[in-house]
Formats: sequence, C-alpha cells, structure tokens
Amino acid sequence: MKKCTLYTRKGDSGRTTIVGGKAIEKDHCRIEAYGTIDELNANLGLLAASMENHPQRDFIEAITNNLFSIGSYLATEDGESPVDDKAISELEVMIDNIDDSLPKLHSFVLPPTTEAAARANVCRCVCRRAERRITTLAKKCLISTKTTAYINRLSDYLFALSRLLNNGEEKTWEKCWK
Repeated sequence: MKKCTLYTRKGDSGRTTIVGGKAIEKDHCRIEAYGTIDELNANLGLLAASMENHPQRDFIEAITNNLFSIGSYLATEDGESPVDDKAISELEVMIDNIDDSLPKLHSFVLPPTTEAAARANVCRCVCRRAERRITTLAKKCLISTKTTAYINRLSDYLFALSRLLNNGEEKTWEKCWK
C-alpha cells in the first residue's frame, strides 16, 4: 500500500473542501468558525501539557475531545450538533465548583500571574473569538443553540480555571485615570 502524502495541492487556489465534498473559500465564515475551534483545541493541549498532575487536566482533555466533535459539526452543512444538555451541565458544575473555592470578585482581574493561568486566559480569549465566529456563521445557516451555549460556558470555565491556576496570587485592575 502506497503511503499518502500530507499535501494535496488542492487548496493552493484559496478554496478548501468541507465535509460532504463542497468546495468553499478558505476565508468563508464556516472555515473561520471551525478553524478557530481547532486553534482553541491546540491552545488547550498546550494548557494541559503545562498542568502535569493537576486535577483539572483530565477535564480539559475531555473538552478537547468535545471540541473536535464540534469542529466536525461546524465543517458540515447538514450535521447534527454533538452537544447535549449533559455536556453543558458538566461545564456549569465545574465552573460552580471552582468558583466556590475562590474569593469573590470585586474588580476586574488582570492577566494571570502563573504560566498555566496565563495559558488558560489565552484559551479563554480564543474561545470568545470562536464564539464570535460561530455567531457569524449562525447568521448564514442553522447552528444548534446547544453548541453556542457550550462554547459560551467553556469561556466561563476557562476564566474560572485561570483564576484557580493563579494560586491565590490574583491581581485586580485599579483605575489609573479619572
């Protein structure tokens, strides 16, 4: 059996083929949406790699699996969302558990003070961008509200996780002008 090459040259013209065989422009909002999910997944992998033996690492790895399914869904014109109420509920429970262990917020939090917390914060920012890209795609085609709810909740989880990974060394914003 001949080994397949990693390149096909089919995308050299600025078009790519989505699930189902349709060719679309590489800057199409569908590509932007699932490409940003892919970017988020890569950043979550980096975050997980920096969290050796941390209790949240397995949960992050489960999220990466969910995101791969979401990316596949977004790459399909007639797909069915892989997100169910249980996946959203799991994120909410984890957010509540983390939040209950942290001091109450009384101000905006500045960028994190530990490397793992900073990586979680980068993931949160990419997640918010993915949410914006999915919102744009949803203006052109039907996107499951469970998918958008999951991504929205995921950014909240990543904010809570970033705070947790700060190990109590959180810095808050102080207004510097009147």
